[in-house]
Amino acid sequence: MAVLRLPAELRDMIVTTAQAGYPDEVCGLLLGRQDAEGVTVCALHPARNIHPERTADRFLIEPQDYLDAEASAAAHRLQVVGVWHSHPDHPPRPSVTDREFAWPGWSYPIVSINRGIAVGLRSWRLDGDVFSEEEVLP
Repeated sequence: MAVLRLPAELRDMIVTTAQAGYPDEVCGLLLGRQDAEGVTVCALHPARNIHPERTADRFLIEPQDYLDAEASAAAHRLQVVGVWHSHPDHPPRPSVTDREFAWPGWSYPIVSINRGIAVGLRSWRLDGDVFSEEEVLP
């Protein structure tokens, strides 16, 4: 199983942001480093969900937010290593749509928000055409 090292303070920021955005899907980018032992998240970069029709169950990252994340990562000798998002009133498992837009090699933490309260966070990595769960460590 792959490992995602997500410090508690960054995990808490993801959860707080996801809860504040409920009932919409909320998203952001992970900045960090990848090595043979997994992914280490060093910072979060905010991203706006600009999906034109279905923000309650879809997200689309504002392109400028992605470009800004790449620039910030490069300035700190990091790289974009993934995307986190929330699933309002759904489990923290990737959807068919999540799979359609996922990139191999990135981490995809999903936080489940039920009635405005976070109830779980799990992370996934695309292996071929299938998501595999990553172990999330502080």
